Amino acid sequence: MTHTENLEQADVVKILRDSGYVMLTTALDDGKLLAHPMVPQQVTDDADVWFFLGMKGDQAVALLQNPQVNITVAEAGNWLSVSGRVEFIDDQGKMDELWNDETAAWFEGGRNDPSLGLIKVTGDSAQHWGLKGGKVSALAQIAKAKVSGDRTGGGSATTQL
Repeated sequence: MTHTENLEQADVVKILRDSGYVMLTTALDDGKLLAHPMVPQQVTDDADVWFFLGMKGDQAVALLQNPQVNITVAEAGNWLSVSGRVEFIDDQGKMDELWNDETAAWFEGGRNDPSLGLIKVTGDSAQHWGLKGGKVSALAQIAKAKVSGDRTGGGSATTQL
């Protein structure tokens, strides 16, 4: 991505959908940041991101106190930061829709685990830093830059969601 290209909502959605894991960061009452790896269960066309969450941990407590969050994606040549806010959703139908075998591994009581919660992150804005050509091309550009001492030529873009 060059400095003159625009980041569009569709770009943010694609990067989030292609990510197996993201980091979800929130702030504790004392201002310390708390980040956890999370698996997006769904990313909507509007860039809303749905997650299952254990309601008994520090992360749930922090999110209940402060709904402002940041979602980050980092991979070779591609970095995304999404600023947004969390909403706790009590919707059994949506939980049933999103439930899968991979999620079951994280919750001892399965779909009926009493600590199972559902959150939706609505993004406010996104910042992307990246290199052209996808992961393989980016790795080659990074390796070449390390050998030659040249810059990779990546750029940055921001969008409102």
